[in-house]
Amino acid sequence: MSLRDRVRRLRTTTEPREGPRAMSQQSRLEHATYAAIRGLQAGFVATIIMTAFRLPILRSLPPSANFWSQYVTGEDPEDHPIAGLVLHFAYGIQAGALFGGLFALQDAERSIEPEQRGLVWGTVYGMVLSAFGSQFMLKELLGIRLDSDELALFHAGHLVYGLSLGAWVGSRTEGVEDPEAEYEYKDGN
Repeated sequence: MSLRDRVRRLRTTTEPREGPRAMSQQSRLEHATYAAIRGLQAGFVATIIMTAFRLPILRSLPPSANFWSQYVTGEDPEDHPIAGLVLHFAYGIQAGALFGGLFALQDAERSIEPEQRGLVWGTVYGMVLSAFGSQFMLKELLGIRLDSDELALFHAGHLVYGLSLGAWVGSRTEGVEDPEAEYEYKDGN
């Protein structure tokens, strides 16, 4: 199949792109591509949820404002709330896309419902991101040492992110043909 045919196939809206029927008609790469796109969406939603969780509790900007301040402007992180939030969302969205693609490629546990797999692997993924963030990004790159209560909330925020991400990706990439009909969104459930 030529590149032009592949692009045309990706653009067509008549073929199912999600759910069990779509998976049987797609190559692993196509399925991972669609799942990565869902991961972009999931990353955005999960970052909103994580931010809504952490801001009222910690009452501070995400550490990405410190990154912007230290590596771009050299000024006080408090002076860059918008840049910090934009970076925070950029990290969350790209991490969601990566998770979506990895989730689609992982097929060892197909006997478990996709929503359940999403929650389990989303939790693991969120904690891996949290460990990377606390050990490398904060300590090594930014020189930030969190107190034990701040560190616990940092990890809790990433757990919330992972759960949200996994639930979104699991329910929309493999679980059902039409999530709106299956989960009865239009009926107020």
